[in-house]
Amino acid sequence: MCGERDEDMNRVRRFASPVLCAVAVALVDASAAAEPPDTSTHREEGIDRIVVRGRAEDLVGVAETASSGRVGRDEIARIPFLRAGELLETVPGLIATQHSGTGKANQFFLRGFNLDHGTDFSTFVEGVPLNLPTHGHGHGYLDTNAVIPELVDTVAFRKGPYHADVGDFSSAGTARVDYVRRLDGPFVTAGFGANGYSRTLAAASPSVAGGDLLLAAEMQFYDGPWKLDEDLEKFNGFGKWTRGDAAAGVSVFVGGYESSWRATDQIPRRAVADGGVDRLGFIDDDLGGRTARHTASVRLWRGLEEQTRAHLWFTHYDFDLWSNFTYFLEHPERGDEFQQFDRRSVYGLDAARDFLVTTNAVDLFATVGVQARHDDIDAVGLTQTEDRTARGVLRRDRVAVTNGAVWGTVETELRPWLRGFVGLRADGHRFEVDATLPANSGSETDAIVSPKAGLAFGPWASTELYASYGRGYHSNDARGTTIAIDPADGAAAERVDPLVATQGAEVGIRTTRVPGLHSTVALWWLEVDSELLFVGDAGATESSRASRRIGVEWTNHWRPTSWLTFDLDVTLTESRYRDDDGSGRHVPGAVESTVAGGAAVDFGDGPFGALRVRHFGERALVENGAVRSDPTTLVNARAGWRWPSLALTVDVLNLLDSRDDDITYFYASRLPGEPDGGVEDVHFHPVEPRTARVYLTWWF
Repeated sequence: MCGERDEDMNRVRRFASPVLCAVAVALVDASAAAEPPDTSTHREEGIDRIVVRGRAEDLVGVAETASSGRVGRDEIARIPFLRAGELLETVPGLIATQHSGTGKANQFFLRGFNLDHGTDFSTFVEGVPLNLPTHGHGHGYLDTNAVIPELVDTVAFRKGPYHADVGDFSSAGTARVDYVRRLDGPFVTAGFGANGYSRTLAAASPSVAGGDLLLAAEMQFYDGPWKLDEDLEKFNGFGKWTRGDAAAGVSVFVGGYESSWRATDQIPRRAVADGGVDRLGFIDDDLGGRTARHTASVRLWRGLEEQTRAHLWFTHYDFDLWSNFTYFLEHPERGDEFQQFDRRSVYGLDAARDFLVTTNAVDLFATVGVQARHDDIDAVGLTQTEDRTARGVLRRDRVAVTNGAVWGTVETELRPWLRGFVGLRADGHRFEVDATLPANSGSETDAIVSPKAGLAFGPWASTELYASYGRGYHSNDARGTTIAIDPADGAAAERVDPLVATQGAEVGIRTTRVPGLHSTVALWWLEVDSELLFVGDAGATESSRASRRIGVEWTNHWRPTSWLTFDLDVTLTESRYRDDDGSGRHVPGAVESTVAGGAAVDFGDGPFGALRVRHFGERALVENGAVRSDPTTLVNARAGWRWPSLALTVDVLNLLDSRDDDITYFYASRLPGEPDGGVEDVHFHPVEPRTARVYLTWWF
């Protein structure tokens, strides 16, 4: 529950819902202060919440599960980022790496999953989902390069399949990123660094038509440390207009993002060992991509305890990517370069209604919702290329993916020391494929029901215990559900299940018993019935087996004084296939341990600084565990000085100049002169060498 704050707060009826709790706190605080509420307070679906400036100050009695939490804008502002996608590393245990150019989506790891570019981790910005099903490069593709970290108000994260309001891509976890409503004043930030780095950000929030209009524009250029200049060009901006308060309001968001880049993809270890390729070098100089995303959305809400919310959104998306992972294995004369492309429009609806039911025995807080999404994919596929010139179309399909869902949750306080919730979600999917090969065309439908439940015990001595269980799912690429012939060799192909069930459970503890220290421990388990996935790089399907993951997470945030903070997150995970087919039971690419932490000082005006450490451990690269990656450790630092209207910031990234790998794979490739069958080898993409970036921010 909210806990005891003062005599006024004790008069607020206590319910299990953390949303109602936050509303009550906001209203009581505003009433006590006898002034208008802070209009910069972060809002989600129209509900005022406690302002979260670092990590949430105290979620004991509020959180539904042990592994949920929030990170606020003050903590985000202390983190030196190499790439925008590293914002999601504020989620404890999540690792964001890169094996290509800066404009490509990051590769993510969480809870023993090699999430590739997003499968099984769903992310929303201003309520709009970023994951893209049946994507040209990988199912569930998650590109966060359009996020502007300086303007993010909160990152709200939840792990596991325990929450009924999210469905596809959320078995490992979910993150919701929302921008501030308004700024204290307009500002401009100019950043410069080595390797052709420059970035300019301008933002302001004037009052318009009785509401707050947040405007932002970002421009970035970067060549990178690579032997092949990256030539990144990034243009990004958005407008967000919000009017109203907790009782009723509207928020309109319009954003646009475009970028282009050249890429130095992973290279084989043997090419570096024999001196043929520099560690920062390349095999194919034609790789890279371009992408664009344009989004519009409207959110409406009305009511307090019994609130109605509606969200309509639209996204138009374009994507081209040129890659070559095997070099001359399949096509010894011209090489194995290929282009992946994606052109789509996406339409979505999300609506929900809260109900408060009071009886003599118990008070219930219920929410019911409906969701709908339609991906109209005009063209998605794979083309064989040479020097970015088409040599043959492997697949060019038109696809429609439609998802509809209904969901509901009921929360209650069963005893003064016991809270609980139950949830139920029903999803239906329809896939329609008009394929290059008529035999691969067709349609498929599937549905799945996912129950959820959780209990929270306490609080006692500022400590609470949790137990959670849920079933979830992930969809598979629509092309894999109708495939009959492998377009690469004409052989019969195995179809994938449209929807794959997952289930998991978690027990944990959260405490604020030590003054200033917020600590949680969560023990979790997650099973996936099948990891069958469509392989966009090959245009066909690849079968995998049912898997099981278990792990422990320990997260800590300590603020001993108003100007000093420490944090430490540690995770240990075991990922195994549930059967043994003779090849081994290790899940390739599953990270087994992570450690992230740091310290930050901030005196307001005057000096500020931070030191951050990120480590992710070894992982098996093949099923029998015989080939393993090396661990990776990075240290980033920030130092600066803030005046009333000016701030100077210096970031040193990879402070210790680590020569570790950002990503590692094991597979067969062929260089000129090597055997026709290629050579199995470790392929790696190194972390970027030490670099410094200087930022000057002016508020006016």
